[in-house]
Amino acid sequence: MKLSLGFSPCPNDTFIFDALVHDKIDTEGLSFEVILADVEELNRLAFAGELDITKLSYHAFAHLADQYVLLDAGSALGNNCGPLLIARKPIALEEVPGLRVAIPGKYTTANFLLGLAFPDLTQKTEYLFSEIERAVLEGEVDAGLIIHENRFTYAEKGLHKVIDLGEFWESTTQMPIPLGGIVTRRALPESIQAKVNRVLARSVAFALDHPKESLPYVRDHAQEMDEEVMYQHIHLYVNDFTRDLGPQGRAAVSHLFETAWQKNLIPPARESIFLS
Repeated sequence: MKLSLGFSPCPNDTFIFDALVHDKIDTEGLSFEVILADVEELNRLAFAGELDITKLSYHAFAHLADQYVLLDAGSALGNNCGPLLIARKPIALEEVPGLRVAIPGKYTTANFLLGLAFPDLTQKTEYLFSEIERAVLEGEVDAGLIIHENRFTYAEKGLHKVIDLGEFWESTTQMPIPLGGIVTRRALPESIQAKVNRVLARSVAFALDHPKESLPYVRDHAQEMDEEVMYQHIHLYVNDFTRDLGPQGRAAVSHLFETAWQKNLIPPARESIFLS
C-alpha cells in the first residue's frame, strides 16, 4: 500500500524519516510518496486533505483533529526548545503588544504560544520561517518569531532575544512544550494507522541508535547549514518523546488543547486525538 507522507526538510525530520524513506527498516509492506515542504505548507496541505500522513504543528492539528489522529511516534516535544521572539534592539515585554511581528505561519504552534503570551498583539505578518531574521534586520517588522535552526544563529547576526516562548510555556505549565507531531488520516483503516505508527517508531529508533546513518540525507536537505548547527537542531528536537509520547507527552499535548479550547481558539475535539 502506498501512502502520501509529508514532512519538512529540517534536520530533525529528515533524521527520523531517513530509515523509513530509504528502506533501512521493515515497512511492513507500506511504501511512501514523500512530500518535503515547510511546516506551514504541510499545514495547508493537511487542511486540504491531501496527505495520508504528515508532520503538523500542534496548533494546526487542533483544527484538524476530526480528520487526523496523532501517532505515538515522531513528535517534537521538549524543554528549552521553544520559539523565540527576537528584535534588532532590546525590547521590554510591555512594548510587545504594539509591535509589528513576523510569524512563521498562522497555524504554527509558535504563533499559538505567542498569542497565549501576548493576547493583545494583533500586528502579525506571515513569512517563510527562514526569511524572518532578514525581515527583522531590514526593518520590515519590529520583531520576529523564529523557530528551527534560527534559534542558533540569531545572536551572530546582532539580534536580541525578547522572550523565549518555550520558557514561558514551561514556567506556566511545568510541562514539556509540544511543537509538532506526526498524524495520519482517520479515514485509513485502524490496522493501517497502527502499522504506520509501528513503522515510524522503528524509523525513529533506527535513527537514534545509528545517528550517523542518516547524515547524507540530512545534509542533502540542510542547505548551507553548518554541521554543528545541524546536530544542535537534531539534539534539540529529537528525544525520548520522539520515540513515544508516553503519559507525560500525552499530558502536555492534552493540556495545550485544553488551554486552547478554554480560550475558544480551537473547536473541541469530538474524538480522542491520540491513536488508540
